[in-house]
Amino acid sequence: MTHFAIAEQLNGKAVEWMEKVRDEQYNTLSSTPGGGITMSKEPSAAQKMIGDFTPKLVELTDNVLFGDVWERQELSKRDRSLVTVAALIAMNRPEQLRVHLDKALDNGLKKEELIEAITHLALYSGWPNAMTAMMTAKEQFAKKDASN
Repeated sequence: MTHFAIAEQLNGKAVEWMEKVRDEQYNTLSSTPGGGITMSKEPSAAQKMIGDFTPKLVELTDNVLFGDVWERQELSKRDRSLVTVAALIAMNRPEQLRVHLDKALDNGLKKEELIEAITHLALYSGWPNAMTAMMTAKEQFAKKDASN
């Protein structure tokens, strides 16, 4: 079923959301006592980083990339994480790799599997890319261990 959502105010700001919304998205909305609908109060990572600077890119990131593509059943989130990490290593994108290494661990990949993937990719995506990825992984794993 498709829904059309319109919210008059969200966090004190005028909002008009008139896009098609899938059931999963619609069901994540909560009704307010006044009968209105509000989005989740916790901003996404993209909203926190760049929401005030580029709201459209944040909308696409939240709704299309993570709201649709990452929710498809044809690949598990674990497999999507492995593919994403591999692509980021091949493109030498350490900033995004940090985020996706954490997501990969949360989605069931083990550190040893990620290290092996980086080693494997050295021969396909280039030694410098793999070395950068390995240093990034070492730092990110240490941060995650320290926070646990």
